[in-house]
Amino acid sequence: MDHEHTAQTEHTHTGHTDAAQPGATWSTAVQATLHCLTGCAIGEVLGMVVGTALGWGNLATTVLAIVLAFFFGYSLTLRGVLKAGMGFRAALRVALAADTLSIAVMELIDNGVIALWPDAMDAKLVDLLFWASLAISLAIAFVVTVPVNKWMIGRGKGHAVVHQHHAH
Repeated sequence: MDHEHTAQTEHTHTGHTDAAQPGATWSTAVQATLHCLTGCAIGEVLGMVVGTALGWGNLATTVLAIVLAFFFGYSLTLRGVLKAGMGFRAALRVALAADTLSIAVMELIDNGVIALWPDAMDAKLVDLLFWASLAISLAIAFVVTVPVNKWMIGRGKGHAVVHQHHAH
């Protein structure tokens, strides 16, 4: 019964948080997605440049780019939450909760566009196609990810979690 009461209290609290989310605007979603895009772009570009410069194959280069995108995406959020005074383990949980879906969607779209773009996977660093396909794929990923972030923020998830901890 106690567990049931706790679950009910948490559900009520979550419901209250969801209903009281004034930040679920398109503007807030764009800001959250820009934050995500910054980390993703740093990791994605770095991974593609390093993998391409080292002559790695497409799969290894893509995996490196994705790993670095998650690393830098989480790192930017961690930095802000740690500055707010939260301990590392709690800050890591906040970053994972805030950014995982957003980064995953962004990376899926970004890498999907590049994989489907004729010859983009074989472009070299000196090729306009390398940079153009990377920039355009990130822009498309941004457009697709904004509604995802708006939906999450409106439910007290995603970057709403980060903002709750900045307020405390």
